[in-house]
Amino acid sequence: MKSKIILTTLLSVSLMACAQETPKVKHKKKSVSSTSDKVRFANAEDPICHMKTEADMKDTAIYKNKTYGFCSTYCKDEFKKNPEKYVQK
Repeated sequence: MKSKIILTTLLSVSLMACAQETPKVKHKKKSVSSTSDKVRFANAEDPICHMKTEADMKDTAIYKNKTYGFCSTYCKDEFKKNPEKYVQK
């Protein structure tokens, strides 16, 4: 009986020690880029959902040597299906 109590106590202590450990993650601060680093898109708005494009958009596609910005992967994929339909003339 005494060994069961000791074993239970050791397991409890080890579980408590593990539960208190939290990973220390250093988050990178968002870098402020100069205006010369910003991407210029061929489109002023997302051709699929008509959202205004911003220089820090990550979803982009290149069509006929022009870079197009999109608000989401979905919009980018829709554009890639038929880019001629959405390219501004």
